[in-house]
Amino acid sequence: MKDRVVVVTGASRGIGAATSRLLARHGAAVAVNWFQSEQAALAIVEQIRAGGGKAVPIRADARDPAQCRALVEEATRALGPVDTLVVNASIGFPVRPFVDYEWADFQAKLTGELGAAFHGCKAVVPSMIERRRGCIVFISSGLSRRSGPGFCAHSAAKAGLDAFSRSLALELGPHGIRVNVVAPGLTETDATAHQPAAMKEAMARQTPLGRIGQPEDVAGAVLGVVIDEARFLTGLYVPVTGGSMMI
Repeated sequence: MKDRVVVVTGASRGIGAATSRLLARHGAAVAVNWFQSEQAALAIVEQIRAGGGKAVPIRADARDPAQCRALVEEATRALGPVDTLVVNASIGFPVRPFVDYEWADFQAKLTGELGAAFHGCKAVVPSMIERRRGCIVFISSGLSRRSGPGFCAHSAAKAGLDAFSRSLALELGPHGIRVNVVAPGLTETDATAHQPAAMKEAMARQTPLGRIGQPEDVAGAVLGVVIDEARFLTGLYVPVTGGSMMI
C-alpha cells in the first residue's frame, strides 16, 4: 500500500477504525472520516502516526454530497490524489418486525446507505478515471443475502449496495477502477454490543471457525482486495463470516 491514499468513511470506530489502522500499517496514507465521534477519530490518527504512518482526521456526513466532495478535496490536499475509497459509514436503523416498521425509518436507511455510497463514489471517481487507477470497497453485510427478523431495512439497503457495486464494477472497469464488496457476518463492534451474549455464543457454535468476527477480520479482507496484487479482482462479494456463509 506504499504511496496509496485511502479515504475510509465512518472510520472512528469498529470496522472503519480497524481498516484505517491496517491499511496505514501497510504503507497507505489514510483520511480517517468521522461525523460524530471526534475524539475517537483523533485517537485513531494518533495511533497511526505513533506507528510511523500518515493519517488525517476529516469530519463529513457521508450522506451529504457537498460534504463528501469537501472530504475528498481535503484528503487530496493533505495526502495526495485519492486512489482508494472504503465506504463504511454506518447508517442507523430500528430493529423491528416489518409490520411495525414506519416508511420514514425504512426510507432513511435506504437513502442513507445508498446515498453515502453514491456521493462518495461521485467525489472520487472523476480523478480515478483521469489517472486510470482506482479501488472502491463497499462494506455490506451477510444480511444482504440471508436476512434475519427485524432487519428488513438493513437487508434491503445492503442488497441495494451489492447491486450498485456490480454496476460500478462493470462501468468503471474499462477505466482501471476495481469495485468490490466485503460483507461481514456478526462482528464484535459497538453496533452489536447490545446483542445478548447467548445469541453470540450460539452464532459462534454454528460457525466453522468457532467464533464471531472481529473488526480486524473485516479489515484483513479489505486489505486483501485493495492491494495491487489483487489487480484482477473486481465485482466480488466477499463474505467475512468464518465459514457460516459459503458461496
